[in-house]
Amino acid sequence: MQEILEKVIKKIKPTAAEIKRFEKVTAQFLTKLNSQFKDAKAILGGSGEKGTWLSGSHDIDVFLQFDYKKYKDKSDDLADLTEEKLKKVFPKFQRVHGSRDYFQTNYQSYVFEIIPILKITKKDQAVNITDISPLHAQWVKKHKTLQDEIRLAKQFAKAQGCYGAESYINGLSGWVLEILTVYYGSFENLLNAAVKWESKDSIDVQKHYKKAKEIFKNLNQSKLKSAIIVIDPVDKDRNAAAAFDLEKFFLFRYKCAEFLKKPTEILFEKQTIDFQKLEKETLYNLTYVEVSPLAGKDDVVGTKLLKVFEFLKKKLTNFEIEDSGWDWSGNNAIFYYILKKRQIDPFIIKEGPPLKMEEAVKAFQKKNKNTYEERGRLKVKIPLEHFKLPDFLKETLKDKYIQERIKLIKKVLVG
Repeated sequence: MQEILEKVIKKIKPTAAEIKRFEKVTAQFLTKLNSQFKDAKAILGGSGEKGTWLSGSHDIDVFLQFDYKKYKDKSDDLADLTEEKLKKVFPKFQRVHGSRDYFQTNYQSYVFEIIPILKITKKDQAVNITDISPLHAQWVKKHKTLQDEIRLAKQFAKAQGCYGAESYINGLSGWVLEILTVYYGSFENLLNAAVKWESKDSIDVQKHYKKAKEIFKNLNQSKLKSAIIVIDPVDKDRNAAAAFDLEKFFLFRYKCAEFLKKPTEILFEKQTIDFQKLEKETLYNLTYVEVSPLAGKDDVVGTKLLKVFEFLKKKLTNFEIEDSGWDWSGNNAIFYYILKKRQIDPFIIKEGPPLKMEEAVKAFQKKNKNTYEERGRLKVKIPLEHFKLPDFLKETLKDKYIQERIKLIKKVLVG
């Protein structure tokens, strides 16, 4: 196992050249941004500041810290103040709506996120949840010896589709993986612990609470619906793993057990959907739809794609779904369904009123032709225009619900 983990680290740890360029570009960006502000200072944040970023990553978080005393009562104005100054140095940016709006801009092939916050020294000063973020970085930096172990945890979760707290993923955020790795002391220890997790287990790395039951008594109940509870080490009132749902919990636990049983580098690599392999392995009809997503914030776009996937899945239920899944990468999203049937019954049976309800029977017969009686109730067979899979799918994809949530349908393949 150790040999494999060392090989993975070599692949996912930024090279000296990457680090040098990252530092150079980030310094330039911060200098440009800071030239516009007197009462605020831009600092590096996120995994870049923590030293836990992965090779190939081109997303950089920057926190624009506004003077606490001057702006603590003007929290809602921070985004507008930032936008006004940002226009002067980085005119091509996108404003992203959130609990407090933030900004995205491209610079030297990196995507910078500029997040306006209040400069605080303790969590009780926070007006918005984002104000606490630099305190997270300070906490992680106390555990520098675990940077590579954290990288392993992040890459592993990414490869298994369990990385990210966004609503279309419901997995483990980078922050939660950092907390867990510190708590258990290494990536391997995290794996060994994860296979033994039970639903609603609680992890309190800073020991804010003496007993687990105190956690469930003190925290907001709406934040305790996650598969496990991970107390934020810098905010005892927050469950950092609030987004982690049962589906991803079982998937992560299963993959941890799989790796421990047979360590392999493959489990650190995201597996793309191999349609040729799926077609060979299944006796049924492989159907997939390739679409272009709408532009926008990842969380919003991803949620729309997930809803389209689930909408199609529900519509295809009568074709007997054997397996299904979806993937989204950049400007391409794919939904696939393995179906047992290629066509369904060419009609549906609509039930009418009981025969004893004479007036309702007359009205039903007037509205429907060729009614018949079965077990004391009127029924009618209504022909379906689209009962063969290709036609049914083609018609379903025209639905307004789908059209409003994607940009373009690129490809449809059936069987």
